[in-house]
Amino acid sequence: MLLPRVFGEDLFDEWMDFPGMRSFGDIDKKLYGKNAARVMKTDVHEREDGFQLSIDLPGFKKEEISLTLENGYLNVSATKGLDEEHKDKHGKLIRQERYSGSMQRSFYVGDAITEEDIQAKYENGVLCLSIPKKEPQQVAAKKTIAIAG
Repeated sequence: MLLPRVFGEDLFDEWMDFPGMRSFGDIDKKLYGKNAARVMKTDVHEREDGFQLSIDLPGFKKEEISLTLENGYLNVSATKGLDEEHKDKHGKLIRQERYSGSMQRSFYVGDAITEEDIQAKYENGVLCLSIPKKEPQQVAAKKTIAIAG
């Protein structure tokens, strides 16, 4: 359900926070709760030869992150599952405050960029992407065909 937003927070969060409404909050709960949209924070730096993106993905392993390039859009997605191990050397797990789910973000990089052009490195919870600047290919000028007769 789409609700108005004021100052970056949901307008009705405080007004609608009575026990009957709390059960509806779990319907759209994403990875890391209602603040999931703010988790994949990205810095974009423009350089002479291209762009440098730094995306915060704390707690993810390299294998849980996927990069795809489709129709000029670079899609970054991360999926996290819960560990199934419920018992360790300290005893039985009583409460676990870890979320599972997925998040995704897309960036338009243009049709001239290919998968080979993008350099990616994941280190210390930060995904660094280097994307070169490329001029779009020129579309052939309109040519006319002579009609015989």
